[in-house]
Parts: sequence; structure tokens; C-alpha cells
Amino acid sequence: MNSGSKDGERVGGFAEDRAAAEAARDEAEQFRRLAEEAREVRDGHREALEALRQERELLRETAETARSASEDARGAAEAARRAGEEARVAADAARATVVDAIRATTDAMDASLEQMKVVEEMRRTLRAITDVKTLDPN
Repeated sequence: MNSGSKDGERVGGFAEDRAAAEAARDEAEQFRRLAEEAREVRDGHREALEALRQERELLRETAETARSASEDARGAAEAARRAGEEARVAADAARATVVDAIRATTDAMDASLEQMKVVEEMRRTLRAITDVKTLDPN
């Protein structure tokens, strides 16, 4: 009977080994699935990081474009300011020229008026001389 009990232990031990092997296979399969899921999560993280890197690069390029446009606008504003200053200086010069022209015209008209007064005085004198000659026949 001893040998029967060893056979029983052997069959029971074999069944236990088989169950342990099956449990180990199930656990290995579960670990394999977990590892696959971890790889998928890792790949997802890599893709998300790559998308973030690309977005950051795009934002950097956009910022560079904006900075360049800002510099261009600043240059244009400075050019406009200089042009405005030059226009103001030119307007002041034109105003001074107009004032000088008006003064010159006023001086010329004053001179003409004085000449007309002299001519009128000469006419009066000539009329007086003519009137004296007509009155005095000698």
C-alpha cells in the first residue's frame, strides 16, 4: 500500500505541478499583456512629447516671425517719424519763405506807392507850372 500512496502522491503532485505551471503561464501572459500595455502607453507618451516638441517649435517660429515683424514695424515707425520731422522742417521753411515773400511784396508795394506819390506830386507841379504859363503870357 505504500506504493499506492506514492502513486497517489505522484498523481496529486503532478496535478499540483500542472496547476502551478498553468498559473505561472497565466501570470506570464498577464505580465506580457501588462508589458504590452506599458509599451503602448510609453509609445503614446512619446507621440505626445513629439507633438509638444513640434508645437513648441511652431510657437518658437511664430514668435520669431512676430519679433521680425515688430522690428520691421519699429523701423517703419522710425522712418515715418523722420519723414514727419522732415516735413515739419520743410513746412517751417516754406512758411518762412512765404513770410519773406509777403514782406518783399509789401516793400515793393510801399515803394510803388511812394513812386506814385512822387509822380502825382510831379503832375501837380507840372499843372501848376502850366497854369502859371497860361496866366502869364510872357
